[in-house]
Amino acid sequence: MKIAFVGIGLIGGSLAITLKENGFASEIIGVDIHQENLDKAIRRRIIDRDATLQQALQEADIIVLSTPVDAMLQLLPEILDQVDQQIVIDVGSTKVQLLEKVKDHPKRGRYVATHPMAGTEHSGPEAAIPNLFDYKCTVICDAELSDKDALELVQKMYESIPMGIVHLDSTSHDVHTAYVSHISHISSFALALTVLAKEEDENRIFELASGGFSSTVRLAKSSPDMWIPIFRQNRDNVLDVLDEHINQLARFRSLLIKKDFEKFYSLIQESNKIRKILS
Repeated sequence: MKIAFVGIGLIGGSLAITLKENGFASEIIGVDIHQENLDKAIRRRIIDRDATLQQALQEADIIVLSTPVDAMLQLLPEILDQVDQQIVIDVGSTKVQLLEKVKDHPKRGRYVATHPMAGTEHSGPEAAIPNLFDYKCTVICDAELSDKDALELVQKMYESIPMGIVHLDSTSHDVHTAYVSHISHISSFALALTVLAKEEDENRIFELASGGFSSTVRLAKSSPDMWIPIFRQNRDNVLDVLDEHINQLARFRSLLIKKDFEKFYSLIQESNKIRKILS
């Protein structure tokens, strides 16, 4: 099974490593607009060789689109124009605009929309790691629009990692990822900016940062090249959850002003319910 990755970064690179190591892929072909990314990927043995997009489309059985999501809007229709029986998947964090872009494409059935729910705050081929996706969840969107053989092979690919599979329509996917993923990044970016604005002594930040602070702002290290396209495409859903987040912050602020620590206590207790969900 030859698999071509269009975009060799954290997600594409990590998936390539896993599928080569577990034997699902016999050969990994890399495509990227930055030759330095391909060179790094070859040195790290993430890919077996690089190729142009046209070469990769001719040779690969599965094409994995793992670029920033804005680039996918242009690339996916172009790739579907050139495939025959090959299978195309994406691994992006937003789906509605992308699926709308190809809804009437004659090769729509060869495309399976996926979102493996894993990642780190790092980016680029140097950030790719093995086992990133082990026992995580991948979302397959609007599965009924994909050809049966394409869907079955993609599910088999993710199960080989192994990953659990959840089926959602594209609208629900974008709503739920805004609620549990995209808001987390905005919160982390905002907290990092807050600390940088109030604490001018960088040495104090380094010296006093506890594990809690480090884990909370970890996502603030994420690449804007990846996240601005996500926020652009999922703007309405992110605004919805951001408004609620601001409301919750305002509740805590109001209680501090009023010195109502009894109510403050109850809000923290209420928030602790998240432990049962995540355990």
